[in-house]
Amino acid sequence: MTSNQATYHLHLETQHGRPVHLAPTEAAWHAAANRHPELARLIRITAGTDADIRDEALKTADFTIDSTPPRERLRERAPRLKWIQTTGAGLDPILPLDWLPPGVTLTNNRGAHGRKAEDSVTLALLALHVRLPALLEQQRNRVWNEILSAPIAGRTAVVLGFGDLGQAAGRAAHKLGLRVIAVSRSGKASPPADEAYPVAALDDVLPGADFLVIAAPLLPGTRALITRARLGLLKRTAAVVNIGRAAIVDYTALREKLERRELAGAVLDVFEEEPLPPQSPWWTTPGVIVLPHVSCDTPGYIDRLFDFWFENFARFLRGDPLVNAVDPKLGY
Repeated sequence: MTSNQATYHLHLETQHGRPVHLAPTEAAWHAAANRHPELARLIRITAGTDADIRDEALKTADFTIDSTPPRERLRERAPRLKWIQTTGAGLDPILPLDWLPPGVTLTNNRGAHGRKAEDSVTLALLALHVRLPALLEQQRNRVWNEILSAPIAGRTAVVLGFGDLGQAAGRAAHKLGLRVIAVSRSGKASPPADEAYPVAALDDVLPGADFLVIAAPLLPGTRALITRARLGLLKRTAAVVNIGRAAIVDYTALREKLERRELAGAVLDVFEEEPLPPQSPWWTTPGVIVLPHVSCDTPGYIDRLFDFWFENFARFLRGDPLVNAVDPKLGY
C-alpha cells in the first residue's frame, strides 16, 4: 500500500484513552489491509489522535472514520470528503445532522452489536428474575436466606426500541419463554415480538411489564421518555434493563424507586457520566447491577468494523448504495 498506487485518502481519527477495541488505529488498519489487499492498495491513510492532524488531513481526505467528526464548516475544511464512517451505532453526540454537507454520506456501525446484546440481555433478565443482586448482597453479608423464584417463562418483557439492539433483546426474552411487547417509533415490529405498539401507547403497556428493556437510540423523541411518572406505572415486582442510553430514563427517579424497594432491580450498562465516578450512588443502590458499558461490545470489534468498511468501500467503487447509510432527517 504505497502512496503512488493510492487513489483515495482515508483519515482515521481516535481519541486519547479510547478503549483499544473501539479505536480505529493505524495498527488495526494495517491488519485489516492485509485481509483486503486489493482494496487496500487504493487507499492512502493518515491517522491522528485528538484532532492533532485532523484539519490538515481533511484538506485532501475522501473518507474518514471518526465518531465525532468536526461539524463547523465541514465542506470548506474537507472539500473532497465523500463519506464518514462512525465506529459506533449511536449518533447522539453528533445530532442533529444539519451540519452534514450535501454529497457526504454518513454510515454507522448498526448491526454489529446484536449477538453480544442478546447474550447480555439474557443474562440480565435471568439475573433480575432470580434476584441475583439480593443473593450476592446476602453472600457479602454472610446471610443465609432462601430467596425463591418461579421459572421465568410466561413473564412479559416490554422492549423500548426495536432496531438492532431491541430485536436482540426480543430474541433473548423470547428464547426464555417471555411474552415480548415491542414499543417503537413506527408501532410495528417483526418477530420475535408478540405485539407491537407505537410510543404513544407506552403508558398503556408499562403496567403489564415484568421487565422494561431500554434499547432505543437517544433522539429528541426518546430523551427523557421514561419519566418519573412512567416509572410509577411499573409494578413493584418489575425490573429495568438499560442497554440504550442513560438520558432516555429519569435516573434520579429510578434510583429513588430502587432505594425505596418499589422496583425489583435493574441492570444498567449506560450512565450519563462514564466511567461512573467512585462517588456515584449507583455503586451501592440496592438491587442494581452496574456494568461498565460492555453489554454490546466484544473483543475484535474494531477489526469487524474495518472489514465492514472494506465491504462498503467495494460498494462505493461499484457505485452501489452504502450499507448503514444514515438518514439525516431521522438521525439513524
